[in-house]
Amino acid sequence: MIPVLFLLLAAQHFPLADAHNCYPYEGQWKNRIDRALSVGFPVAIEQDIAFANGKAVVTHTDKTTGSEPTLREHFFERVRPIIEKALKDNRRDQWPLIVLHFDFKDLQASLLREVWNVLGEYEPWIATAVKTDDPTQLSPFEMKPILVLTEDADQQEEVFFNQVAVGAKLRVFGSGHTNLIVPPTNYRRWLNYSWHAVEPEGQPKAGDWTPADAARLKALVAGAHKLGYWIRFYTLDGYAPSESQGWLDQYNFGTHAAVEIRWKAALDAGVDLIASDQYEDLARVVSARLAR
Repeated sequence: MIPVLFLLLAAQHFPLADAHNCYPYEGQWKNRIDRALSVGFPVAIEQDIAFANGKAVVTHTDKTTGSEPTLREHFFERVRPIIEKALKDNRRDQWPLIVLHFDFKDLQASLLREVWNVLGEYEPWIATAVKTDDPTQLSPFEMKPILVLTEDADQQEEVFFNQVAVGAKLRVFGSGHTNLIVPPTNYRRWLNYSWHAVEPEGQPKAGDWTPADAARLKALVAGAHKLGYWIRFYTLDGYAPSESQGWLDQYNFGTHAAVEIRWKAALDAGVDLIASDQYEDLARVVSARLAR
């Protein structure tokens, strides 16, 4: 079976480099979104979301201070010129330009409803699909320049799907539970895997890339695609400590060579979204593969 999102999006949009943690940390690393947007389109951009002063903000923690940028200002208003030009040009064969990925640090219903409302303000920019009366019946996307994904928490499904009326438009699409893989639903259309599923020892302790590692990766991808899911893995970095731009040690294979082997293995296996903090380096590898 061809993955559902391959059926509904242009095939040339895959795979995608996924800009991991694409927001400032405590006022630092403010250039991350500009770096992500500079690598070319299509691109995926992750925004971690929490609540501060009644607004959705981008941050790596739910312990907010009120100084964090809002989702509106940091993402939506930053990409306004890009999206307005895309809508004017109306090159639908090139959409989505951006896959916007939410990682919620706080699951309170008031925050989820605030994000739903923000998405409503920008609905002309984002891909939607009609909610069917049967969740197993997947409706096609009305494609726009931004496609919004979120993760697997049931609290999100309650607000973003269950509380949406049949016949109304879904604005955001969740991931399936990877520990209980069932076919996609109209809401849950992708899978989000930690790299530990491939190399259980984790990035810092990983040794040489082996045929057994490659086999595990290919099996996970093939299983997801057979069911009809799009699949993402996080997070694949490789750098010396002096090169870090606020990146997390837990995702670091230690060298460029070590991570590049794994990026290429992910591409060989058919991974749809590859998350990394090294946006530019990964995008170059993806572009080179697509040009072959």
